[in-house]
Amino acid sequence: MSKFEKYKYKDQLSKKSKIARAVWNICWFFLFKTNPRGMLNSWRIFLLRFFGAKIGHGCIVAPTCFVWAPWNLTMGDFSVLGDHVDCYSMNKINIGSKVAVSQRAFICTGTHDISSLTRPLMTKPITISDHAWICAEAFIGPGVEIAEGAVVAARAVVVTPVAPYNVVAGNPAKFIKKRVLKELS
Repeated sequence: MSKFEKYKYKDQLSKKSKIARAVWNICWFFLFKTNPRGMLNSWRIFLLRFFGAKIGHGCIVAPTCFVWAPWNLTMGDFSVLGDHVDCYSMNKINIGSKVAVSQRAFICTGTHDISSLTRPLMTKPITISDHAWICAEAFIGPGVEIAEGAVVAARAVVVTPVAPYNVVAGNPAKFIKKRVLKELS
């Protein structure tokens, strides 16, 4: 027996979850991602809803967007998941209304406990509130709350909450400025 055997990773995902994900992955591969961009959005929304996602009116989900477990996704009205967005929804991802998640953003609810050499899986929900914008290639970490109207700049790494109408950027993301709306000035 190897001296590392006692540190072997213990898979905590249920058999039911693995089967559901396998069926979803097959549907995603053959029925979801094969649709041309700009066409058949209602079909993709139907598939996500069929697998348990709660999606509001007027949402757009790009065909190259991947949702790990649709049953953990909630989207408000008129929100968008852009090209190649990765929703690693091991836990709940709650997206408000009028939210834009731009291309190649990564919304990640899963991590591992680094205080143990077995690195057990840990998940925490993510909330992205109304009118927020997650720019291209941003990373949103487990347990993060993006407040109403906040903007996460391109390639930012967000691991702490973002206050309402704040613009954050960098790695780790830091406050840059307040978002001032023309409609309210």
